[in-house]
Amino acid sequence: MTEPKHQIIDPVAADAALAMLSAARRVLVPTHQNVDADGLATPLALMHALKPQGIEIVPVVSDGKLPKSLSFLPGVKSALLYGHDPLPDFDLICMLDCSDRRRLAGFYEDDPGRVEGDYPIVNIDHHVTNDHYGVVNIVVPQAAATAEIVAELIKYWGIRLTKPIAQCLLAGIYGDTLGLRTDSTSPWTMRTSAELVDAGANPAKITDALFRLKPKSMVCLWEHALRKVAWEGKLIWTEVDHRDLSACKADPSEAEGIVNFLLGTDGSRAAAMLYQTDTGYRVSMRSLSDEVDVAAIASVFGGGGHPRAAGCTVAGGLHERDEFLAKVAELLEH
Repeated sequence: MTEPKHQIIDPVAADAALAMLSAARRVLVPTHQNVDADGLATPLALMHALKPQGIEIVPVVSDGKLPKSLSFLPGVKSALLYGHDPLPDFDLICMLDCSDRRRLAGFYEDDPGRVEGDYPIVNIDHHVTNDHYGVVNIVVPQAAATAEIVAELIKYWGIRLTKPIAQCLLAGIYGDTLGLRTDSTSPWTMRTSAELVDAGANPAKITDALFRLKPKSMVCLWEHALRKVAWEGKLIWTEVDHRDLSACKADPSEAEGIVNFLLGTDGSRAAAMLYQTDTGYRVSMRSLSDEVDVAAIASVFGGGGHPRAAGCTVAGGLHERDEFLAKVAELLEH
């Protein structure tokens, strides 16, 4: 029996990334907006892994909103909330699980120069739409999650896999694969997950936090959203607006699973979840069929992601929303 191959990681890039991280006085790791398990767990895993090497990693939740479901992550209290906690001095940025530098909410909007040339960037990601914006780029689209890439880097760097590191990395993988259930789950994903469990990760605790335990506000928000489910051609969609959030005293992150619930509804080719913002809508799209690439559809509107999971933003009000839905439905017919 042949030994399983590692994920494709360029050793030159891996060595260069560690050299840059080691040389930095302090490394800031801003998360993408509406942070999910992979987006926050990977910076925390890197923080735990590199601390014994004398490398200071500071995760920053870029929109200042920490989802309650991620409060179980080891070391989460070390993450700064942008807009609430002061930023320390730093001389390097490491971007994890972020295909687009503009998806950094206030961290980007308040000072775009931070990620547009003022500081060097180490870019580690698994999104096929990543444009390789870093000085060093480790982008592996075939990985199921950025956590899978970081697990491989930690192994390559010869760093011991501790329980906190393993728990963070498995949470990232579980979050992006819905508990090893998506098409992106590969044999290597399963092997990596097994190694993380061997190192002390607790799958049951992760599954409870990400998929089972929920506040009453989430149940209320789902009720509001499911009452508004509608169709536009072969697209099944719904939305949450400011009134829903206020009535339920909920956070938008509590609606994140609805699009996956709608996915696979008989007669649909794709599902979309719209979140009202102050300037328009944030959209999450999903598909099951190999014939439907929602990343390509999202790119029409300036977004991106994966063929089965992508997102974009729509500026404007109801008229622009309806035009967007009609265009997506049209694209689904091709």
